[in-house]
Amino acid sequence: MELWYTDQHTKDVRFTMKVLRQIASQKSENERIDILDTVEYGRVLVLDGELFLTQKDEFIYHEMLAHVPMAVHPKVRNVLVIGAGDGGTVRELVKYRTITRIDVVQPDKDLYTLAMAHLPFCAAAFRDRRVHIHVEEGLRFVRGKVNEYDLIIVDCADPYGPAEGLFTREFYGNCWKALCEDGILINQHESPFYSEHSQSVKNAHKHIANIFELSMIYQAHIPSYPSGHWLFGFASKRYHPLKHLRARAWNALKIPTHYYNTDLHRGGFALPNYVRELLGQKAANA
Repeated sequence: MELWYTDQHTKDVRFTMKVLRQIASQKSENERIDILDTVEYGRVLVLDGELFLTQKDEFIYHEMLAHVPMAVHPKVRNVLVIGAGDGGTVRELVKYRTITRIDVVQPDKDLYTLAMAHLPFCAAAFRDRRVHIHVEEGLRFVRGKVNEYDLIIVDCADPYGPAEGLFTREFYGNCWKALCEDGILINQHESPFYSEHSQSVKNAHKHIANIFELSMIYQAHIPSYPSGHWLFGFASKRYHPLKHLRARAWNALKIPTHYYNTDLHRGGFALPNYVRELLGQKAANA
């Protein structure tokens, strides 16, 4: 008998992959956690029935979260990562010797434990001595921080349920206070393609743009994510992601990546007209 896993992208669209075996299944205080081995996408992490990452394409998402700000900000030392229970974003950050501290805030201790046991391609980075794990809610953690971080990355689930508070104006305002005077905020921005998700894109961008001196959107193609078209937010107190891109300096670091490069960095901010219109911007050819 064949076993298949189906991720519900919208109420009318599903994404299905063939499963070889179930590796782990556990109900934590916060969510149900399943880890599966699949034929095409390798090992996958499923939270409350929804696909969270796949071994085959997680590098795209995590590299675009981490390396875009690191190629812009000239002196990142202290980083806060909210979410990141799988460890992929942390894996990319620990490639930088100049980073001295990475605080990782995730409320589900069981997710860390299972990731360390079954997702070593991501979670091995948690063992880096610069990484400090805080098992608590991100919204609560960031409230008490002022002028502390050079970079904050919000690597969380969809904007409903436990992660809903991480998409509010209050949260983004607290992130602004927690950042140093030249700090950068990066967040996953959902997909603009399906109508069920597009309002979340508009709301998040509006909240951030009302708080930060500069707020822009960039994109990547992630095959297993809904529609494959995924957006990220870049918000900054000082740096422009294109005008202040340090391409030569970043390339000299020879950071190993499979997706990100500085040419792609520039192109990622060139948005399709339908996304520009969704965000209330003029079409590029208007």
